[in-house]
Amino acid sequence: MTAGTVSVGAAHAVRLEAVRKVYGSGATAVTALDGVSVGIRRGGFTAVMGPSGSGKSTFLHCAAGLDRPTAGRVLLGDTDLAGLSENALTELRRRRIGFVFQAYNLLPSLTVRQNITLPSRFAGTSPDERWLREVAARVGIADRLDHRPAELSGGQQQRVAIARALVTRPELLMADEPTGALDTRTGQQVLALLRDLVDTTGQTVLMVTHDPVAASYAHSVLFLADGRLAGELAAPTPALVVERLTRLGEW
Repeated sequence: MTAGTVSVGAAHAVRLEAVRKVYGSGATAVTALDGVSVGIRRGGFTAVMGPSGSGKSTFLHCAAGLDRPTAGRVLLGDTDLAGLSENALTELRRRRIGFVFQAYNLLPSLTVRQNITLPSRFAGTSPDERWLREVAARVGIADRLDHRPAELSGGQQQRVAIARALVTRPELLMADEPTGALDTRTGQQVLALLRDLVDTTGQTVLMVTHDPVAASYAHSVLFLADGRLAGELAAPTPALVVERLTRLGEW
């Protein structure tokens, strides 16, 4: 199967092909990604792990079109991001990618409902009320739509952020350390929610994490080391993830 064909687009939500990303130039140049080629399976939950400086965040930013590769290409479905203008990339991210970060990024003056529907308002469209209620119910905040963020727990606020990411029906949901600000029990509830969304709705999730327990909720884990792919682990458990991380220097 040739990379970039329709069949690959059908199998992968996003694909990186020989992606290289260099920051700076000359003696101060830093290579964050070095020839990474990988496809993120559509309808799966994929975690990305590696030590600090391994290229995890750059991987996520390039996959989302937030950063342009120095070389190689990124395809969202069958769309080559390299050929898009900045305005077109912004529109693509708004319509086709949902983002969840460690910080909830909720506006305190708005209600939960208003925070969730912000993407629709920015796009100049009316939110689908039926889908809004379904999403709110799925993430467990249907009875909190008229509350403000300050009236919610940290876990509930992250659920609002997940609902906001899902309200546009994105092809890909990207999560960057989504449980980093949560206690262990609440974090595991949020991770179980993400896994359930994948298993019951076919949502694709790509998550960067440093936590082996968080990674164990994924279907598979990609490992990065020094900007290169250093292996993949299917059906991860915390113990298997830790064992693989300790051997990354041998890859």
